[in-house]
Amino acid sequence: MQVLGNATVAIMEGETAGYRLAAGTSIAIDGDRIVWVGPDAELPAAYGNAPSRDLEGRLVTPGLIDCHTHIVYGGDRAREFEMRLEGAGYEEIARAAGGILSSVRNTREASEDELLALALPRVDTLLAEGVTTLEIKSGYGLDIASELKMLRVARRIGTLRPVHVVTTWLAAHALPPEFKDDRAGYIARVVIAGMDQGHAEGLIDAVDGFCEGIAFSVAEMVRIFAHAKTLGLPVKLHAEQLSDLHGAAMAAEHGALSADHLEYLGADGVAALAKAGTVAVLLPGAFYTLRETQYPPVQALRDAGVAIALATDSNPGTSPLTSLLLTMNMGATLFRLTPAECLRGVTINAARALGLTDRGVVAPGARADLAVWNVRHPAELSYRIGFNPLHTRIFGGRNV
Repeated sequence: MQVLGNATVAIMEGETAGYRLAAGTSIAIDGDRIVWVGPDAELPAAYGNAPSRDLEGRLVTPGLIDCHTHIVYGGDRAREFEMRLEGAGYEEIARAAGGILSSVRNTREASEDELLALALPRVDTLLAEGVTTLEIKSGYGLDIASELKMLRVARRIGTLRPVHVVTTWLAAHALPPEFKDDRAGYIARVVIAGMDQGHAEGLIDAVDGFCEGIAFSVAEMVRIFAHAKTLGLPVKLHAEQLSDLHGAAMAAEHGALSADHLEYLGADGVAALAKAGTVAVLLPGAFYTLRETQYPPVQALRDAGVAIALATDSNPGTSPLTSLLLTMNMGATLFRLTPAECLRGVTINAARALGLTDRGVVAPGARADLAVWNVRHPAELSYRIGFNPLHTRIFGGRNV
């Protein structure tokens, strides 16, 4: 048992887009759970003898949640980044062995230990900014052995670091060269067969896909989602990033936890997300890196009451971003989200995007995953650029 006192707590309330700041607040923690939150002067006598810590008015938020990452991969794509800036086009980069297939090649060639060693510094950077829950996708192996290797590394990260890792099967990310003339074969023999194997091994928490003209069609994703349903696995979808294929509406009809990117989301997609309660996950890092000009329909999502989350989309090609605080600033600056929407986007709404109901809030019964900040107001978390004001990260009731 312990008590955190004299805190300024950001209280998330209901389905609104904001929060309530509660100064002079105490938080009682028993094990890995919050058991009481209220004014310092009203702390129940049952907690009066517990070890206490004066937070001196510092801001306390839920631990941050990065609900969309591809943080396990081999190699990097820095030279490709340089080539684009020097004027190289897609074909020239491809001839130089760039693009997603370079990440596939490097990921296939790397051992589990090598992938782990590459991923841990990226993970540690996120944890140092208050992240306590992290989603990690496969998707750079594109064969069963390599996809499962990525998810085994993701599980190991959760045992080696004080963070909760949620794994996502994303074999439907791109078509590998060996299946370039056999799309149906790839879906059957890798995406679906690998899903069965990964599920049997306990490696998969959810199933995702990239629904786009350069990736997989709505019809192909329907087949993949149908199989996920037979295994009891929740689904989510990369949708409407480059065009409007109405993938988000399809995902919502299948009860998807989230639809992610959404720059080209149309009115039908917004309505479908609202009806299904599917979270819209916006990824400003990819928008920034690709220098996109099509903005996601933020106001339409607001008007429809769709929950909006933010995530880094950390990956080697289109969002080499490992800062959720910078993601919040980008969400505010690029997408015109309010600081309150940004904070909810990396806490309560990000938890919803992962199907997690026991975190993302500072409330009795929630996990004691907290971030203590050297600031007094949450707007500072979105306002500053390149500055980390974290004072303490609390994971499962432990200072880490």
